[in-house]
Amino acid sequence: MILETTRLRLREFAEDDWGRVLAYQSDPLYLRYYHWTERSEEEVKAFVKMFLDAQKEQPRTKFQLAVTLKTNDLLIGNCGIRINNSVLREANIGYELDSRFWGRGYATEAAQAILQFGFGELGMHHIWANTLAINKGSANVLSKLGMRLEGRELEKEYIKGQWYDSLTYAIFHWEWNTN
Repeated sequence: MILETTRLRLREFAEDDWGRVLAYQSDPLYLRYYHWTERSEEEVKAFVKMFLDAQKEQPRTKFQLAVTLKTNDLLIGNCGIRINNSVLREANIGYELDSRFWGRGYATEAAQAILQFGFGELGMHHIWANTLAINKGSANVLSKLGMRLEGRELEKEYIKGQWYDSLTYAIFHWEWNTN
């Protein structure tokens, strides 16, 4: 499976992608929003294997794709959609990027392609996403996608000895069709 945008190619993960994932997941800027304080080769290989295993599921409910630059095929992150309830046609999206590529619109571009896939190919009715309230960049991405803030959960995440609020954004298929 491949999704293409103007500047990006979202493709299935391959086993040897773990090296690039380890490189960006080891960056302190990336790590500040996660429970991890560091990442090991074994942890990242298991992380990528989780995506590889999801590719084999039938029916498939998780589509986490490697985000690469079209110009040179450099893996700069991942973006995906997970079906939470097939009867209600509800899913959630998530993404992460190498911090060297933040602020250039890549997360918005990748997530837009995932939303299009979710509403188009997968026929979802409602798609949501969570982000830490302190992650202003991610909240901006979700707003740019036309997702609306549905709620704030106080002290939902405990990361590195501190509590953080979590924000939930969402969009319905009929809202997406008007974007």
